[in-house]
Amino acid sequence: MDVKLVTVGRTDVQWVKEGLDLYVSRLRHYVPFSLVEIPQLKNVSAFTQEQIKEKEGELILKQVAPGDGVILLDERGKSFRSVEWAEWIRQRLARGGKALVFVIGGAYGFSQKVYDRAEGMVSLSRMTFSHQMVRTIFAEQLYRAFTIIKGEPYHHE
Repeated sequence: MDVKLVTVGRTDVQWVKEGLDLYVSRLRHYVPFSLVEIPQLKNVSAFTQEQIKEKEGELILKQVAPGDGVILLDERGKSFRSVEWAEWIRQRLARGGKALVFVIGGAYGFSQKVYDRAEGMVSLSRMTFSHQMVRTIFAEQLYRAFTIIKGEPYHHE
């Protein structure tokens, strides 16, 4: 099963990009992994927050195929300890399907259509992180999960 991370906006902070690139390259040793960065919307000053979420939502949903499992990274999602997260990933991948797609939304969150398409939500923390930093934190946590699943010496409990 493929794993995809869909994000709104590009990673333009160099040190964040370097960290993200590091974990993306490590992840590819465990699973077919892709990162899709949807460009920021242009000329949004005339749009309401709801209109921005709708337009971003349309672009997000274009990245999702029928049969894909969609998980939103959302502060109201389920929280895990690292070992629990690894077990959740293992079980979810064992269920099969076309792809497992994780989504990081824009500054205003997700449209209702995106929430409706999702099968679940995961929270990395009750704290709020920048949307760029979340990418690297998520990639590291996904990498950590695979090392736990494989019994490799990365995570210390």
